[in-house]
Amino acid sequence: MDATSVPIYATAAYDLHTAERGSRTANGKEPGAHLYSRASNPTSDVLEARLASLDGGKAAVAFASGMAAIAATILTLADNGGRIVAANALYGGTFDFITNILPALGIGVDIIDRIDDPASLEAAIGPDTRLVFVESVSNPTTRIADIDAISRVAHAHGVAVVVDNTLPTPYLYRPIEHGADIVVYSTTKGINGHGNALGGAVIDAADLDYGPANTVTRPDGTDAPRYPQLNSPVHNISDEAHGIRRSFVDAAGTKAFSQRLRLKYLRLLGAAPAPFETYLTLQGLETLGVRLDRETATTQRIARFLEKHPHVINVAYAGLPDSPDHALAQRDYPRGVGTVLAFTLEGGIEQSNAFIDATRIFTYLTNIGASASLIVDPARTTHREFTEAQQRAAGIEPTTIRLSIGLEDPDDLIADLERGFTAAYGA
Repeated sequence: MDATSVPIYATAAYDLHTAERGSRTANGKEPGAHLYSRASNPTSDVLEARLASLDGGKAAVAFASGMAAIAATILTLADNGGRIVAANALYGGTFDFITNILPALGIGVDIIDRIDDPASLEAAIGPDTRLVFVESVSNPTTRIADIDAISRVAHAHGVAVVVDNTLPTPYLYRPIEHGADIVVYSTTKGINGHGNALGGAVIDAADLDYGPANTVTRPDGTDAPRYPQLNSPVHNISDEAHGIRRSFVDAAGTKAFSQRLRLKYLRLLGAAPAPFETYLTLQGLETLGVRLDRETATTQRIARFLEKHPHVINVAYAGLPDSPDHALAQRDYPRGVGTVLAFTLEGGIEQSNAFIDATRIFTYLTNIGASASLIVDPARTTHREFTEAQQRAAGIEPTTIRLSIGLEDPDDLIADLERGFTAAYGA
């Protein structure tokens, strides 16, 4: 009871003590009670509460991975015949899920180039659109989305705005303050910060009206709820014994999304986080601000070094003055854009391979946001799901290299990059 660190509740289920309490717990009428760890766990409760607080949300749900969080969020909002509008600049796994898995599940997908262009977004939203999905800072080119502009257009139609805020974390940017309804994270990255535990999280602002007042006009001229699955009676939240049938909107109001997310997609797809991984994420969260202050400052310095190098064609980092998103970065990211940047080498794959293989401090792997600095070639790893044309549209060339900057001395990191240049181009 007096532990100063969050305890690890390594249990699959919980003693319900009495039949009456068991019934109340199963029907969601016992505040704070747990039934089975596939739906909730006390260790995860703490992480959810802290992340919700950091982002200014009213509820949060933790997942076993970032992809689980993204998939469950989209399915919660868009199942039963919905559509999603998404940006073209996305992490490769997200893009693969959206473009290949969702259509197979009967969910329509509309991809647009610059999702924060009001006219383009307005044209893409239709009566079946349930959400707009965008990364606040894109991986790996750090293009910044104007969440304020996106939210104004989406909310005019009653459509939810879902923002993947993995790269900046809530320390550098809080999407809910800019109009986002839902924020998703791969906590594996900067929130954990040590590369030792997979995890994901969904933060719910609980401000959007998902109820019957949020309607769309169907082709036959009738009005219907934009979110029918949130307004239809559901057995496991109804009190069948007393003849009371409830929808998620009836039961949870503006928290209908996060309740359905937990009770349907977390519980039934089984993507719950293990308590030990949640504990490791909580440990990393405690140093988030200190880590990001140092890492972001180092990233800015390395970006300036790279933009002056004669063998670099371009540097993609919104923190640089010549970035097309620099004004937006200054407006929305006063603490910096984050710890990821990309740059494109002159030459071909031979130079790219030689550069990567020569580095010694940077570790070649596909994670980001760790306390150790990382290097990877997105075209052949993290974004291999894209066609060559799609890669180029997202700003990725065959010789583009992504860096994730850690806590090492910046002079040592620059010396390691110089080692790469020497290997690729000679002294």
